[in-house]
Amino acid sequence: MKRPTYTKWLKREARRLVEVSGRSVDEIAEDLGIARSSLHRWVREFKDQDLLAGPHEDTGKELARLLKEVELLRRERELLKKAAAFFTKETSL
Repeated sequence: MKRPTYTKWLKREARRLVEVSGRSVDEIAEDLGIARSSLHRWVREFKDQDLLAGPHEDTGKELARLLKEVELLRRERELLKKAAAFFTKETSL
């Protein structure tokens, strides 16, 4: 029988549930349909990784995307300001 594979996101979220819910690893594993031993291992592994690593890779990607979006929105806002000033000037003539 083939073992199921889980995404990094699912592993992180399962671990986060363990940390914030106040429930036991066994209860969460049962609710998610994950083997208890797998969830116990993920909790240990991610604790070790968190001590050694900085922000998660996904966080960095999301930050970069958001910064690009902010810059685009700033440019659009400036363009709209100029267009509003132009049309205000045109209508007053």
